[in-house]
Amino acid sequence: MTSVRAVHLPPADRSWRTILRRRPFTHHNRLVAAVVLVNLCFVGSWDADRLTALVVANLTLAALVRQQLVINLFFWLATSAPTRWPLRVRWTLGKVYHFGGLHVGGAICATAWFLVLAATTTGPPLVLALTWTIMALLGVLVVLALPRLRAKRHDLFERSHRFGGWAVLVLFGVLSAVSNPVFLWPLALVVASVVLPWLRLRRVPVHIVSPSPHVALVSFDHGVTPFAGSSTTVSRNPLLEWHSFANVPAPGRSGFRLTISRAGDWTAKFIADQPSHVWVKGIPTAGVGNIDKLFTRVVWVATGSGIGPCLPHLLAGDTPSVLVWSTRNPRRTYGDALVDEILDVQPDAVVWDTESQGKPDLVALAYDACKRFDAEAVICISNKPTTWQVVEELEARGIPAYGAIWDS
Repeated sequence: MTSVRAVHLPPADRSWRTILRRRPFTHHNRLVAAVVLVNLCFVGSWDADRLTALVVANLTLAALVRQQLVINLFFWLATSAPTRWPLRVRWTLGKVYHFGGLHVGGAICATAWFLVLAATTTGPPLVLALTWTIMALLGVLVVLALPRLRAKRHDLFERSHRFGGWAVLVLFGVLSAVSNPVFLWPLALVVASVVLPWLRLRRVPVHIVSPSPHVALVSFDHGVTPFAGSSTTVSRNPLLEWHSFANVPAPGRSGFRLTISRAGDWTAKFIADQPSHVWVKGIPTAGVGNIDKLFTRVVWVATGSGIGPCLPHLLAGDTPSVLVWSTRNPRRTYGDALVDEILDVQPDAVVWDTESQGKPDLVALAYDACKRFDAEAVICISNKPTTWQVVEELEARGIPAYGAIWDS
């Protein structure tokens, strides 16, 4: 393993092009701004039908871009680009997972247009009551989705968006039926996109192995073998909360595994209880790791249980790669079987034991691995601060880098 002290990390580029890649100028926020700018083109007319059309259009956008089939379509389109295309083009296409900006922009604009509609609506008491009830619900949903509040009260955010969102659709459908039925068709499309994953709700058996109190390795084999780079949402109470984890399919075997580490009350209770069954819904959905196929060679950077989303790509070997994994005592935490499985396919992996070696400079390790392996991109699977640091510092040095953005 290369010593971090031996790595020469060049100075970061501070040009305007690099600055525009960093927060707050992310592709996610650019998409939010683009949706808002398009909506501003329609400012000036307060006709009720026009306002309702704008509300429905933005509401449809916000709902559809979070639909699993649409997400998979986005990733398929973006990753269909051949690796012979210029790196700068593929660099941008790899940011496809920022699509949540369309969701946020659509939701904000739908709420803003509905506020104008509510303020200008006159009519029977039923219409006014429905209008202002919907407006109140939309206002609550927007407030609870503010990043700081969402992070602090995530369970409240999730439940309010589920039940509040359903209530908005029902009430908006009733409002359209009594005022302008022409808008029922696009609303029906939104309802269908929301209902579709629930039609695949099922309670399935699982086999759980805990090599340590920190981790649960959960095996599924209920007739679904997902693709590498996808995720599955699981729940123990499907109406209250869902948690998404990266799928780990193994080549030549049916089923898949999830790596669940202790990261809060739900995961801690899951590891301690080891339930015999869990709920799943919808279909395997593409995630950030799926963009590895855009590049000829990649470096995977993982901390702790972030190895889970990396593992299916390492096992499949479709894109040549090298692993940098920083974790506490990997064999004691994750078990010999999993560590040996990783080293079998990644004999040159950099495995940094934070218990014996301390905290590494992941940017330096990733940069060094990228140069040694002649990789085109780095994909980081870690916590929020580490992911942002690795992505922004590497991109400031001219290396395409990717990682979850916890957008919406």
